Amino acid sequence: MNRLLKAARASGSLNLSNRSLTEIPDEVYRNLEGLGGGGGDDKWWEAVELQKLILAHNSIGWLKEDLKNLPFLAVLNLSHNCLSQLPAAIGELPQLKMLDVSFNSIIKIPEEIGSAASLVKLDCSNNRLTELPSSLGRCLELLDLKGSNNLFTSLPEDLANCSKLSKLDMEGNKLTVISENLISSWTMLTEFNASKNLLTGFPVSIGGLSRLIRLDLHQNKISAIPSSINGCHSLTELYLGNNNISTVPVEIAALSRLGTLVLHSNQLKDYPVEACKLSLLVLDLSNNSLSGLPPEMGKMTTLRKLLLSGNPLRTLRSSLVSGPTPALLKFLRSRLSTDEDSETVTTSKEEVIAMATRLSITSKELSMEGLGLTAVPSEVWESGEVIKLDLSRNSIQELPVQLSSCVSLQTLILSKNQIIEWPSSILKSLSSLSCLKIDNNSLRQIPLDGFEVVPKLQILDLSGNAASLLDGPVFSCLPYVQELYLRRMRLSEFPSDIVGLHQLRILDLSQNSLQSIPVGLKNLTSLEELDLSDNNISVLPPELGLLEPSLQALRLDGNPLRSIRRTVLSKGTKAVLNYLKDKLPE
Repeated sequence: MNRLLKAARASGSLNLSNRSLTEIPDEVYRNLEGLGGGGGDDKWWEAVELQKLILAHNSIGWLKEDLKNLPFLAVLNLSHNCLSQLPAAIGELPQLKMLDVSFNSIIKIPEEIGSAASLVKLDCSNNRLTELPSSLGRCLELLDLKGSNNLFTSLPEDLANCSKLSKLDMEGNKLTVISENLISSWTMLTEFNASKNLLTGFPVSIGGLSRLIRLDLHQNKISAIPSSINGCHSLTELYLGNNNISTVPVEIAALSRLGTLVLHSNQLKDYPVEACKLSLLVLDLSNNSLSGLPPEMGKMTTLRKLLLSGNPLRTLRSSLVSGPTPALLKFLRSRLSTDEDSETVTTSKEEVIAMATRLSITSKELSMEGLGLTAVPSEVWESGEVIKLDLSRNSIQELPVQLSSCVSLQTLILSKNQIIEWPSSILKSLSSLSCLKIDNNSLRQIPLDGFEVVPKLQILDLSGNAASLLDGPVFSCLPYVQELYLRRMRLSEFPSDIVGLHQLRILDLSQNSLQSIPVGLKNLTSLEELDLSDNNISVLPPELGLLEPSLQALRLDGNPLRSIRRTVLSKGTKAVLNYLKDKLPE
């Protein structure tokens, strides 16, 4: 502890999260003064005032008023503790920009917080708050306010003064109304979440939120969508499921950027023809009272997903309703008159890419699956901090060097393309990558050190790349891998170093030419699923039985097993493992 405190004296940053603390050490309240023990090494003139203090995931029950001794504090994280209140001294932190007190048991935030005039982000979600202090309206720099999962019935009118507010999350409260004045004052809002409340409507002034990108009001008691919604020009995602909405206003057709429209579990009897002009990717109309669909919906060629289950649709076969979206759209187009049908313009690839890019702004997930791409579009690396990228089912042969700039990428799906070379130089730059699916490509031999560039991988799928594992590479470079898929790789021998992957939960080696399984497989004590189906295995080592009870699924069909009776095999995984265990020498 003393070493951490000394280091903070030099850096101005102190992280004491996950240390089972029940109170904040007094040295912290003293701004880390007096550390060093007088040994002569403590260069007090080089000390930095404490600016960042992280105390998350402890058992801290209260804070002292001595908090005011930290006047330079800019970041204070007290989430996941046992606080029931905050001290008035919170208002004596003039530099405080970020305050996170989420996941506590706080009943009230003191009015003094209004004096923390530099506050930019406040997260007080998952507490027992019944109201927000009016003084919060004096925090004029506030951009991000999160108060989800509390007991708020209303929001203070003084929050109208927070005109810079960009993100507001009030999910899971008891709000019955949000005033016209508040909405009309928050013209900078880009994300607004008031789902899981008791709202019966939303203000007409919503139309003034021209920067709003994401609006989530699902699971309320809203009966109507105001026609002023057409003023939300930037809207890409609109969630209104689980309400009492009976009609969709025709004005919604003006939302040219809208990509996701969710209206499931309402009381809709029809979908307006005008709204068929929207360039949607996702339209969820399930669980309503729709008896038919306008044929014009067939022109919505951008749609990737149209959900209609739970409607009394009398004019459509159930196989169409539950089948693939393109088939349903084609059927609807066939019901248009010849003149109307000829006007149907197939959406260009560029339009679909542009829509997917807009949707990724808030979701951080970008899907360009099945667009017939021969190259990765520039929108991928220009679209900001994407964490999931799906480029599957295209005709891409190589990855561009610009992809190296997507340093936030955690999941990269390249399945079913025509990639030839293992993209070492690009993967090396993706330091956060934890999931790579590059199955069913045309990969040549992966270099011996090929896996060294992705040391943090937890999921790897190489299936269907038969030439890629001929002379290596070294699986031991993947110490954190939990799921490994090697289907249809023409493997005749079990890759020996796989037995050292101790975090492995799923191993799929099906559809290969394996003849034997190494005894060392018993060391994979975390293994839950093992697929060895469709190989040439005639004998299993008895040691495999030691994986019981962790191994839940062992697939062996399609092997010429002679050492285990068919009656045992038919009883499933547990019976097979127990049988093998009984064969172990005493």
